[in-house]
Amino acid sequence: MGQPWPPVLLLLWGCGAVAQQGTQPFSIRIEGDVTLGGLFPVHARGLAGVPCGEVKKEKGIHRMEAMLYALDQINADPQLLPNLTLGARILDTCSRDTYALEQSLTFVQALIQKDTSDVRCADGRPPLLTRPERVVAVVGASASSVSIMVANVLRLFAIPQISYASTAPELSDNNRYDYFSRVVPPDSYQAQAMLDVVKALGWNYVSTLASEGNYGESGVEAFVQISREAGGVCIAQSMKIPREPRAGEFDKLIKRLMETPNARGIIIFANEDDIKRVLEAARRASLTGHFLWVGSDSWGSKISPILRQEEVAEGAVTILPKRASIDGFDQYFTSRSLENNRRNIWFAEFWEDDFKCKLTRPGAQPEEATRKCTGEERIGRDSTYEQEGKVQFVIDAVYAMAHALHNMHLDLCPGAPGLCERMDPMDGRTLLHYIRGVTFNGSAGTPVMFNENGDAPGRYDIFQYQLTNTTVPGYKAIGQWTEYLRLNIEEMQWSGGQQDIPSSVCSLPCGPGERKKMVKGVPCCWHCELCDGYQYQLDEFTCETCPFDMRPSPNRTACRPTPIVKLEWSSPWAVLPVCLAMAGILSTTFVVVTFVRHNNTPIVRASGRELSYVLLTGIFLIYAITFLMIAEPGVVVCAARRLFLGLGMALSYSALLTKTNRIYRIFEQGKKAVTPPRFISPTSQLAITFSLSAVQLVGTLAWLGALPPHSVIDYEEQRVPNPEAARGVLKCDMSDLSLICCLGYSLLLMVTCTVYAIKARGVPETFNEAKPIGFTMYTTCIVWLAFVPIFFGTAQSAEKIYIQTTTLTVSMSLSASVSLGMLYVPKVYVIIFHPEQNVAKRKRSFKAAATTISASTRLSQKGSEHQNGADAAPAEPRSPGSCQPPLHFNH
Repeated sequence: MGQPWPPVLLLLWGCGAVAQQGTQPFSIRIEGDVTLGGLFPVHARGLAGVPCGEVKKEKGIHRMEAMLYALDQINADPQLLPNLTLGARILDTCSRDTYALEQSLTFVQALIQKDTSDVRCADGRPPLLTRPERVVAVVGASASSVSIMVANVLRLFAIPQISYASTAPELSDNNRYDYFSRVVPPDSYQAQAMLDVVKALGWNYVSTLASEGNYGESGVEAFVQISREAGGVCIAQSMKIPREPRAGEFDKLIKRLMETPNARGIIIFANEDDIKRVLEAARRASLTGHFLWVGSDSWGSKISPILRQEEVAEGAVTILPKRASIDGFDQYFTSRSLENNRRNIWFAEFWEDDFKCKLTRPGAQPEEATRKCTGEERIGRDSTYEQEGKVQFVIDAVYAMAHALHNMHLDLCPGAPGLCERMDPMDGRTLLHYIRGVTFNGSAGTPVMFNENGDAPGRYDIFQYQLTNTTVPGYKAIGQWTEYLRLNIEEMQWSGGQQDIPSSVCSLPCGPGERKKMVKGVPCCWHCELCDGYQYQLDEFTCETCPFDMRPSPNRTACRPTPIVKLEWSSPWAVLPVCLAMAGILSTTFVVVTFVRHNNTPIVRASGRELSYVLLTGIFLIYAITFLMIAEPGVVVCAARRLFLGLGMALSYSALLTKTNRIYRIFEQGKKAVTPPRFISPTSQLAITFSLSAVQLVGTLAWLGALPPHSVIDYEEQRVPNPEAARGVLKCDMSDLSLICCLGYSLLLMVTCTVYAIKARGVPETFNEAKPIGFTMYTTCIVWLAFVPIFFGTAQSAEKIYIQTTTLTVSMSLSASVSLGMLYVPKVYVIIFHPEQNVAKRKRSFKAAATTISASTRLSQKGSEHQNGADAAPAEPRSPGSCQPPLHFNH
């Protein structure tokens, strides 16, 4: 998708391109169906004010020619991309990241929509803008700093990039550099390999030395980080070599290294010149044989860093990515000449530098002191030639692009001779997918593949520089690393030809969560003390207590928020209460609907319709409170909890108490006289019920007014000695005592109702509602008696919030279920399944009822005179579900 470009950039591009092309050629362009970009350090960094310096023969020309060689091989291969030709646009980075960024804008020109309607050059003419070719992917760059800079631009336009030499670990960040891949392993692998070497040698006390810059600092950072994560290796000192070292700087570095003489092992990520000057400083300090060098791939197996410093470097262990010399490239490059290599615009400059001659240019005055080039010179014959080490990786990078395009073409354009519509324009994200999926044998015969971060697998050769006991002094291969180390320790030898491994040890590193108690006078030796309790490791030397709302992490390296717990809907502790509440709500609703539909039938009327509806409302509220108790605490939820927690029970037990009291008074009055007691009419019963319930309601409203509700997080309740078990409890501002007080009035009504139920247990069978009420109250008392010890017995439990809430809600649901099941299920059963029993009985006057009560009393007194009356006639059985309604009295 094209993006509009600001007019200022358009003006600079359109009016400046001609001038740039007129002064110095800046790119190689090769036509093809698909164009690949290339970034190479053809020139060194220029002096102040000049972007480019002298030509770089090996790292610049060799690598760039490797890309041209690979393109020739691919285009001539009938099996790889047979229907497509690869082209190229190759740019010079001049070994400078900012200059490379400017150059890389060339790759995104075709993706930018240019509105030139209001753009003019200084002379008023419109800018000369030609539509550039579309670059689908880029090979490069070399230096990690350049790759980082360019990758930030290319990802904005979804252009994949494969580097052949950038090894900085930060480029493995797939979130920041998602379009970046590389055929060389990152320095994190190299750092891991070097750490494995250190451990294999039994060292645990080393120093690090890095050249200032991305390569050195990133390499050391990766080594330090991995060593800390792995443990077992202590970093005595980490020092940096400045970009522009002053006189005596290297002598100071050696002197500082000697401040920790036990740390003989030196991990060095530095450029060739810095390595050479470090070795010179060690020799001047007469420390030959003291330091044990472990060098990165910038040292590798090169002779230049140790030239004339062989004795100081003896025993140095170095690492180098596994690679091979490509014979085909040697034949190709040594056959290049000024005549057959005109496509390389920098080749003439290379020719002059390689053969130390000058080419004659039209209009230029020849320099008398410089030999003229004849054009008959030959590379390798008239000059020194050795294939540059990264040539193999350049070829592999180009081939990785080709294989990805080949697979992509097979999938999206099967059988098409060129690019089909699905590949024109080419989608960068899709191409990246195919790049990450390639697997093939590279130019050296080793597999080429990428992991999820775009990194190549780590494969390294391990060398040691040896002087004695060898026919030819030099680097000897002593092992290799491919995800794990294989080291031939018996083939190693150290300064003076000794076979025993020198030591570089001190204290073992402290584990996570331990602070260092330093040994006086020895900066990198210490005793380790564990940060205990709620302390965490603030730094290497300090333990601090976490804030009250936090606890230390498992490794005690930081504080983390204390988990906030509450009863979740998905918790197993909530399943049973919710299921009971749902079943109860549905059952209550069914009973209410049944009663409403049969509102005028004898059973409904006989059960006392008015009080039944009040009682059923209370039962419904008892079930509903479960959802408020599980809901996340807030102002509204906490207020509703206070209001409805005791209201449902107050309504239920007020109605039951009123019913029980009515039956008891009728029974007692019937013993004494034939006149009915007062306040037994439905209106009186409702008035009594609502008066009793109003006490709960008024008390709750007063509580809400005096102490407005809110939610709190209690960190002290579960702040146990073990920080891992610490929890913050999200709850309403209701203590256990206030919760019991909220239920206290309802429990008082329940106890009073139970007392009346016991008193009314002798009511004749005709008053059959008294006994179900009695059984209801007995069972309810048992439920709440079991609730109290469970509720208060778990006050100090880590699961308190779950157990207490579940116990409370289940107890309330069970008590409501007892009331619903014993008082109304039999009635509903008769109404639905035995409607023939739901007929009007004859009405009795209170006098007749009183006569019945007296007779029943006398019979019960006689029956008590005969214990174990085995000869008594059995009572006539009643049909299941029979529910004879209470008597109605004519007044």
